[in-house]
Amino acid sequence: MKSAKNILQPEARPLKTAVLVLDECHTLSFAATIDPMRAANRLAGRPVFDWDYVSATDDIPMLSSGLTVPTFPLARLMDCDLLLVLGGFQVVRQATPSLLSGLRRIAATGATIAGVDGGTWLMAEAGLLDGHAATTHWEELENFSARFPAVDCRSDRFAVSEGRLTSGGAMPAVEMMLHIITARLGGGFASRVGGMFLQDDPTAAQAGKKVAPLSGHRHNAITAKANAIMEASLDEPKPLAEIAEVLGTSPRSLQQQFRLRLNTTPQDHYLQLRMAEARRLVTDTDLSLMEVAQATGFSAQSSFARAFRTAHGMSARELRQEHLDQGTPPRQGRTPYGYEADEAAASRHH
Repeated sequence: MKSAKNILQPEARPLKTAVLVLDECHTLSFAATIDPMRAANRLAGRPVFDWDYVSATDDIPMLSSGLTVPTFPLARLMDCDLLLVLGGFQVVRQATPSLLSGLRRIAATGATIAGVDGGTWLMAEAGLLDGHAATTHWEELENFSARFPAVDCRSDRFAVSEGRLTSGGAMPAVEMMLHIITARLGGGFASRVGGMFLQDDPTAAQAGKKVAPLSGHRHNAITAKANAIMEASLDEPKPLAEIAEVLGTSPRSLQQQFRLRLNTTPQDHYLQLRMAEARRLVTDTDLSLMEVAQATGFSAQSSFARAFRTAHGMSARELRQEHLDQGTPPRQGRTPYGYEADEAAASRHH
């Protein structure tokens, strides 16, 4: 068996993912895993996730809502970076020797295996969670712990262990997927992906309030204030020591808080915010690339170019040309800080 590939690290290439859909999988669990991947691809403008749907047998699985999902059999899946196992009802009946053997085969390639709902039970039945921290739905925790004593059963919403991820249900599955996105593309990008799942509050919008995004990680008072300082100074990034001093804490403590709450460093979080703004300015404005670089805190075009390619998988020039080829010309009259210079442009919809 190969050592598990570490998918929870910064990576620009698409994550090759297989989604194992079991019969009677909960529809919400299906959406909770697929939509974050779709949203990440849409927001990045490139494949962050590249996924296929697989099934336990040759039969096409049906979700709990009656919807069917076109798949190919797990037996034909040769390899992937991440296998998402989505189970629902009747997992005992579905835990056939063939399916459990297939799960062990994919795990042996070094793929990370992640379970949602009944998927956790199937992973445990296959012996893939022995010695690992894992969780399942809170109503089943006691039974799960008794059935699989070799598993380090946790009451967490989702659990992360080496090469293994497990979720306690549909909503925690969103958080688990955002955790993966955070590790690979940074907390700033993951926050934007999470924000795509939050419907605007009409009263907040009318009052001009910014609705806080739903994300798989949670700010506390310190990291939230640090994030606000960073967002207000993208063009002139402040040193970590200065941010810490404003917040009345130490740089070391601030580092610890970001790692604990957001699974990243303040520096990486700051860079992701700057890169997200750089992407927006490249695609939404006609600013020169040098102006974009300056507006996001880069004094040298070369360092901006390297950071942009690392964050987005292509150069700023290539991205702008791609949008032009798609018939979406950049908007004119925008200042480097993202505000429209004319009132007509300010009325555009997102």
